[in-house]
Amino acid sequence: MSAYRFAPPPDISLPIAGASDRYAVRRIFCVGRNYEAHAKEMGFAADRESPFYFTKAPFDYAPSGATIAYPPGTANFHYEMELVVAIGAAAFRVEEADALRSVFGYACGLDMTRRDLQFQARDKSRPWDLGKDFEQAAVLSAVVPVAQAGHPTAAAIELRVNGVTRQSSNTALLMNGVPAIIADLSRFYRLGPGDLIYTGTPDGVGPVQPGDVLEGSIAGVGTIAAKIGPPLD
Repeated sequence: MSAYRFAPPPDISLPIAGASDRYAVRRIFCVGRNYEAHAKEMGFAADRESPFYFTKAPFDYAPSGATIAYPPGTANFHYEMELVVAIGAAAFRVEEADALRSVFGYACGLDMTRRDLQFQARDKSRPWDLGKDFEQAAVLSAVVPVAQAGHPTAAAIELRVNGVTRQSSNTALLMNGVPAIIADLSRFYRLGPGDLIYTGTPDGVGPVQPGDVLEGSIAGVGTIAAKIGPPLD
């Protein structure tokens, strides 16, 4: 057996609702501006031609219920509530009509964002990594298998901050639905078990401060929660 100079990173996995085993995470893909109202609040016209993507590292994972640190380098830390797809079978160059066969289940996700850094990068036509890919930026609930939840094509999605509703929409308003996203993404990647896809956030995103409590829900999928902790030392 090979020895390691430094300890290898920990395995990242999510609980599976109603099961004792877990869902091992391989990659995290995210779809940008996939609700028309959110695209408009970000200052863009809705683009229905094709989705676009960014990624988060599995190391960004934080479980639902965690206290997540206010991250360094930002003064404008935002929440984004999203439906997350958990892939469970190989999908490469699949047709949209067949795409749902690759889905194992769904989860609730918070795409935490350093909005000021994202905007700085966007305005200079640079990648969004500093704004999107950082520790505890991918909060996730348990995965609910399709056998239990079905496919939430028209599910209410909400996010509350300190008990006040900030986001309230429906997954039926996704400009690119789950089959379209999988079919498109599978043109560029060999998708498989362990791949998660954040499908985009509705309008109503906004800043949070240390001490704020986030509570989200997607009908038929579940709930998610997080508390914003103090800044990292």
